Amino acid sequence: MASDNFEEWLRSRKIDEVECLVPDMSGTARGKILPATKFIKGSADRGLRVPEEIFSLTVTGRYVWETEAFNDAAIDMYLKPDMSTLRLVPWYSEPTAEVICDCFYLDDQPVEMAPRFVLKRVLGLYRERGWKPVVAPELEFYLVKRNLDPDYPLEPPVGRSGRQEAFGQAYGIDAANDFDPIVEDIYDWCEAQKIDLDTLSHESGPAQLEMNFNHGDPLLLADQVFLFKRTVRQAALKHEMYATFMAKPHEKEPGSSMHLHQSVVDVKTGRNLFADESGEPTELLLHHIGGLQRYLGAAMPFCAPNVNSYRRLVPDSDAPTNVHWGRDNRTVSFRVPTSDAANMRVENRVPGADANPYLAIAASLACGYLGMVEELEPTPPVEGSAYRYAHTLPLHLEEALSKLNYTKPLKQVFGERFVEAFQDVKEYEMQQYRTVISSWEREFLLLNV
Repeated sequence: MASDNFEEWLRSRKIDEVECLVPDMSGTARGKILPATKFIKGSADRGLRVPEEIFSLTVTGRYVWETEAFNDAAIDMYLKPDMSTLRLVPWYSEPTAEVICDCFYLDDQPVEMAPRFVLKRVLGLYRERGWKPVVAPELEFYLVKRNLDPDYPLEPPVGRSGRQEAFGQAYGIDAANDFDPIVEDIYDWCEAQKIDLDTLSHESGPAQLEMNFNHGDPLLLADQVFLFKRTVRQAALKHEMYATFMAKPHEKEPGSSMHLHQSVVDVKTGRNLFADESGEPTELLLHHIGGLQRYLGAAMPFCAPNVNSYRRLVPDSDAPTNVHWGRDNRTVSFRVPTSDAANMRVENRVPGADANPYLAIAASLACGYLGMVEELEPTPPVEGSAYRYAHTLPLHLEEALSKLNYTKPLKQVFGERFVEAFQDVKEYEMQQYRTVISSWEREFLLLNV
């Protein structure tokens, strides 16, 4: 939407309130809710202000105070609404709008710790080379029965059939239709927000669904995934259940991923640079894969950002465990699907559904970018199962953060101040996690040691 007619857009729809959304380190929506008249005034005079410390918030909602990445004076930043993201919020009874905002200091410099800025930074590197990346996310999630006790394991919800799914029904049509009322709300609400969805399928876990997005601009797709997660949660609540994007919500069921299909086109011609005229993979595609192989281990904190994330990445679970690649092979991290020249791409199967979409897309593209500029050669493609090879991806968040800390090229692409702030947030989350006594410890250690 053009910035000169958004006031008319708000008035014509009789908007009462506007939600100014900022994705934080975890991809959680932060920001402000204010009357439409104050939004109009505030967006014109840098009046939409919040402290930069919102980027030091952990996933638990705690501030990280012991960090050098932030100014000791707790300075303000102002929100600059991206009016192209202005949408009507479809689940409220009162007319309400939402808009995603970029963050700037009062001297008009961008806030380096903002995940949306980090993605823009990576896209700028591509643009300087005359390249334009294209992505298409595939996002899985579980519907679960309302769970008010965090010590109690999650259960599948009851659908239209009146029964819980005992097991997953991969690609089951009737199993997916069991949740038609919520799915219809998701589609309707996404259409109202111009979220460009493609196909829906039932995945391998009980009440596990996958939604595919049409390919397009990485920033646009990151915005859509950010809004989609919020939409699905609201639709689930309407139907007396929860939707979760946890990477591994059930102990004995498959995890939820956010597979990223990515390719690169020439800015001038629009030609896919990953395939030659005969439809064969180009050296640039192989270098892109080489970069993913070299750097994704260090970029794992952005693709698997939580302690729970690493429970998904285990053998024989439709999730990768190493950095091998292959053609049309779903056991590897980097799959090159069979396609024509225009659609030649690589699918990064590592990111989890719990990842911040801005950072996961930025990380995947950053690894590929470094591979292209450094002309890195990939290993030979894997034939057969990649699970027969060693588990080389980080086994836990602490290992992943350590790899990131010692990988200078990746830190330079992301911005060292951002990486420091992100690491401080994640290290504090791990400190909090270590204080928790689990049900496993109570069950097996209480009376046996």
